[in-house]
Amino acid sequence: MRICIIGSGITGLSLAHFLKKNNHEVTLIESRNTVGGPVQSTSDEDFLYEHGPNSLLLTSDSIKELINDLSLQGSLLQAKPEAKNRYIVKNGRLVSLPTSIGAFLKTTLFSWKAKLRLLKEPFISAGTNPNESLGDFVERRLGIEFLDYAINPFVAGVYAGDPKKLGVRHAFAKLYDLEQKYGSLIKGQFKGAKERKKRGEVAKDRAPMVSFKNGLAELINALENELQTSIHKGVLIDQIHKVHDGWSILFNHSDASIDVDVLIITIPAYRLTELNFSYLKADQRELFKQVYYPSVTVVHTGYKRDSIQHPLDGFGYLTPEKEQRQILGGLFSSSIFDARAPKDAVLITSFIGGARQPEVALKEDAELVDIVYKEHQDLLGATEKPVFTHIVRWPKSIPQYTTNYDEFKTAVKQMEDANLGLIFSGNWVKGISLSDCITKAFELADSIK
Repeated sequence: MRICIIGSGITGLSLAHFLKKNNHEVTLIESRNTVGGPVQSTSDEDFLYEHGPNSLLLTSDSIKELINDLSLQGSLLQAKPEAKNRYIVKNGRLVSLPTSIGAFLKTTLFSWKAKLRLLKEPFISAGTNPNESLGDFVERRLGIEFLDYAINPFVAGVYAGDPKKLGVRHAFAKLYDLEQKYGSLIKGQFKGAKERKKRGEVAKDRAPMVSFKNGLAELINALENELQTSIHKGVLIDQIHKVHDGWSILFNHSDASIDVDVLIITIPAYRLTELNFSYLKADQRELFKQVYYPSVTVVHTGYKRDSIQHPLDGFGYLTPEKEQRQILGGLFSSSIFDARAPKDAVLITSFIGGARQPEVALKEDAELVDIVYKEHQDLLGATEKPVFTHIVRWPKSIPQYTTNYDEFKTAVKQMEDANLGLIFSGNWVKGISLSDCITKAFELADSIK
């Protein structure tokens, strides 16, 4: 079958790989001169930093299959054992997130009232509002403290989002399903584990975290090298036409065109309006423009190791909104994977902006570095300014699966149903993480016969 994929992010690349493996004829179109989207790695002054995602979770066999197919096993890096530790900012200091029942009972992150409140969770009736926000869902089932000091910072770290605006059924579908199926998150966590094992899936909180010796870009580079004859970079599409039982794609400033049986669009929702695609109606164009991608700025700072008093013995820390700081959190990048900083130095990756404070992400470089340094002084005991800085700006970062996300999903399904051989995929459709994108790409490729 002849298949055209528009967009060469991780979804488009991994989808092309799996489709070619299934003996389909694949053409991948990318308007830019580079592939991989936000998955980029740079080495500078012996600091190795990521522009976008910082790690990959091995949540499914399909991800392991992709790594094996590309012969990347020898370059695979497992996260260091200390990366299991997570910190939450509370009252101006880092508090370790408990990882066992004993640690939970001893932690100062939650009051005894909040801890006892958990005993009620199995007896709370399942919700009936399919458009309930994640924030309301968590407050209803677990209480306000868990919303403020667990879910709020967690959502800032994953979505750069606001739990009061994200729809639980869309942003955290597994939580919603646990309640609907088992009537309780606690009961469902135990019973659902057996079902995940049968499907060959691993829960994200238990999945091995990996990267590669030269960063996540190794995965992108390997895919590009394998697919090089199928990838067409720097190509703009002039028109897309439905023809017979397939599609005809005409390229801009050229008489060239291709005819295919299946057209798969993986570009971000806000870029759909760039396509001269007559099957995208005016109201649908406006709807897709409304998918919210908040601004996020990533600030990488390298310090001399002895200028940071905190042991940096963990993955990093997250900042609850309640703490009223100008930073969403930070990763202890050189504590997670080897070879991320020179000897006797450390690399810390900080995130600013998001749905919580999008305006802060737009500040000037010098001001952002100053904000981060002051945070590190206060929270990590930084005694000297960083010896290395690099800033990466994402004006449109992560799609927000809001409470009204049904509108977008319905519009996508209507377009697919009305146009045989048209498929939408990508992180705004079926999950935002790298592992989600690869797993869904595998499933989609397997469904095309």
